[in-house]
Formats: sequence, structure tokens, C-alpha cells
Amino acid sequence: MAHALSEVAAVRGGRWSDLGVRLASALILGPACLLCLWLGGWPWSAFILLALGGLGYEWGRLAGLARPWRFSAFFFILWLCTACFGLASALLAMVVLVGAAALAFGGLAAWGIPYAGLGALALLWLRLQPGSGLADSLFLVLVVWGTDIGAYLVGRVLGGPKLAPRISPGKTWSGALGGLFLGSLAGAVLAGCGHWLDFAALPAGLLLSLSAQSGDLLESAIKRKLGVKDSGRTIPGHGGLFDRLDGFLIAAPLAVVMALSVQKGLPLWG
Repeated sequence: MAHALSEVAAVRGGRWSDLGVRLASALILGPACLLCLWLGGWPWSAFILLALGGLGYEWGRLAGLARPWRFSAFFFILWLCTACFGLASALLAMVVLVGAAALAFGGLAAWGIPYAGLGALALLWLRLQPGSGLADSLFLVLVVWGTDIGAYLVGRVLGGPKLAPRISPGKTWSGALGGLFLGSLAGAVLAGCGHWLDFAALPAGLLLSLSAQSGDLLESAIKRKLGVKDSGRTIPGHGGLFDRLDGFLIAAPLAVVMALSVQKGLPLWG
């Protein structure tokens, strides 16, 4: 009986074994991200460039390149095109760079350019927009963070049936629903400017939360295909940058589409 109880305690403790490290990393990186986001301009552009450099290095390693840092040069070109000439020029450059990377490094390496690049460039473009750029970016960030936190906490507390056991054995339906709830709630609170919930923002929050969780599952599928547990060890408790930013890689392009679909100057939730 005592042995059985000790096993149960170990399992329960294992659920939260990474919480301290994850929290410490979040307390350092979160405020830095929010400060750069608030300032906008070159601080935010430099933050995205740093993230793109790390993503390029991680993808170069995943693709088996001998010198993975060289792969970051492709992302620097994309960042430069977006910051200086706009999103349309960056998308055109992306097509050319995908072809160049395929010839130089192979198809797997080339596929990482749109996978990582689209999301990062969307984050850059969204914040640099006049008028609603800050509000849209904050909405996106809070929804994705809320989704991650809700999925982690609810999934660890409630457990239950697995969401996609062949792709990511640790994810549960309870965690997915918890992520949807907290993510959309965070967006509604921001849209209400802290006074009350803006229920009109809930559909946009739900869409972005769903896309963030899709990005999480996509990254898990890629790691399973490549036979790795984490994309890297860049962030203690979280793994690599892809492990931390996977939700943004899918949600950010969707946020751009939503922002472009509303009248200019209005927030992306309409």
C-alpha cells in the first residue's frame, strides 16, 4: 500500500516537475517581450530579429546542417525586407529564398523558411501598423499566452482522454478546452480595456486560440517525424524557440488576415 501511494505521489509530482523552471523563464522573457512590444519600432524589430536568428539556428540543426547558423541568413533577409519594404516584398523574397535553400540545403531545410518565417514576419508587420498595431499585437500575444497557460494548468490538474496520442501523448481534451477558455477570455478582457469583458471579441479569441493549438500540434508532429523531443534547449523548462513560439507561427498569420479584413484603424476583432 505504501509503495502504491509513493508511486501515485511521484506521478503527481512529475506533472509539475517543470513548473518552477518554466515559471522562472516566463518571468524573465515575458516582461522583455511586452516591453519591446509596447515600445514598437526598432525595439520590437530587433526582438523579432533575435527570435528569427534563433529559429533559423534551431531549424538548421533539425535539418542536419553542418553549420546551422548559416541558415539564419535566410531569415535575416526576410526580416530586412519586411522592416524596410513591407510584407508583400518579404513574401516575394520568401519564394526566392525557399528555392535557393532547397538547392543549397535540401527540401527539409527549405520547408523551415515559410514555417518559421511567416509567423515571425506576421508578428513584425502587425505591430508596425499605425493605429491599431499595438492593440492587435497585444490581443494576439495575450490570447496565445492564455491558451498555453490554460492548456498547461487544466491539462495537468484534470488530465483525462488524450487529444492526439499519436502526435503528442501529453495533450488532453481537458487541456485543449482550458486553453480555449482562458485564451479567448484573455482577449475579451483586453478588448474591454480592463473595465468589463468585450463579448464581441470572443469569436476572434477563439479562432486565434484554435490556431495556436493547431500550431502546437503541428510542431509536435514535426518533432515526432524527426525523432526529437524538443527543438532545442534555448529556453530552460520550455525547450527550444519552436517549442515556445509554435502557437504564434500559425496564429500570427491568421491575425494578419483578420486585421486586413476589418476597416483600417479598427482592431482585428472588429
